[in-house]
Amino acid sequence: MSFAPMRLGALWRKEWMQIRRDPASIGIGVVLPAILLLLFGYGISLDALRLPIGVVVDRPNPLTASFVAGLEQSRYFAPHPYATIEAAEEAMNRTKVEAILWLWGDFTRRGLREGNAPISLIVNGVDANTARLLEGYFQGVWGQWLDREAKTSGEPILTPVDVESRIWFNPALESRRYLAPGVIVINMTLVGALLTALVIAREWERGTMEALLSTPVSVSEILWSKIGPYFVLGMGGMAVSVGMAVGLFGVPLVGSPWVLFLAAALFLLSSLGMGLVISTAFRSTFLASMVAVVATFLPAFILSGFIFDIGSMPGPIRLFTYLFAARYFVALLQTIFLAGNVWSVIVPNLAALSLMASLFLGIAWRISRRSLE
Repeated sequence: MSFAPMRLGALWRKEWMQIRRDPASIGIGVVLPAILLLLFGYGISLDALRLPIGVVVDRPNPLTASFVAGLEQSRYFAPHPYATIEAAEEAMNRTKVEAILWLWGDFTRRGLREGNAPISLIVNGVDANTARLLEGYFQGVWGQWLDREAKTSGEPILTPVDVESRIWFNPALESRRYLAPGVIVINMTLVGALLTALVIAREWERGTMEALLSTPVSVSEILWSKIGPYFVLGMGGMAVSVGMAVGLFGVPLVGSPWVLFLAAALFLLSSLGMGLVISTAFRSTFLASMVAVVATFLPAFILSGFIFDIGSMPGPIRLFTYLFAARYFVALLQTIFLAGNVWSVIVPNLAALSLMASLFLGIAWRISRRSLE
């Protein structure tokens, strides 16, 4: 049967009528992305701020008071004074503090100049990530305080290494700017794969797909009638998410919006193709939803680099991540949002998304044709 644009237009109108009559589809496509972005933007942060730290000073003097005041002025620490190291250790055992700063011995300018400052930092290592962050924050506060004391006294305080650092792409070091692009990937995965799989599987359960097959329409027209409306819905959710990320959370969009939406379109097509494959192979809404979550949502959350760094994963897992389109889309979004049009990153990832979109749509057409005909 030949492809007829008029029949496709009629099928599209039917799909839009079904979407308007199903508030859940609009909710998942537009409202849920906004809710998730609000939750991740305000409720989840990878920044470790105001960490409780116990402070024990054996011999108080103006220098120790100055250093503790520097900790209090930092946004990273909330110092809690303790009279003895035993009391501070008991507080850390009860998880009241994350670390203990112990200024013992003769904390004087002479000791600082000679590099023999009596300082011990005891860190709770249960949460390894927080422990590493706390160590790094402390080194930064310590270095700033040394510089300030050297300028105040006019006497240079020698340190083993003088490091001048610059932060590129995210100078404020806000995890919100890193998380927001990843949340957009999660949102589009929900619309592209999960929503499509649920809706089409529900049509199989209700028998409306068989009624559609009894009409003079081709398999290609049926597939494109399913892809078109949900593509528009997904891109609408994408626009809402980008607007919220930039306008509400202050995430800079350094690169081209056109490249951003091209990448989003390719990723959405690959997700729609995956949703079509799942809904055709599993004609139960329960099975389709479970498979969609395992095959698309969880990889987008865990194996895309959204939260967990791919470079720190074991070698076989790193290779496994190349099978998921979310990996390429996360890299594209983080680059376009924070770094700009870095074509050496954009072009390979766009090519990978194009390949995966063609692959999944081709598999969906082949499986659907075999199943429907």
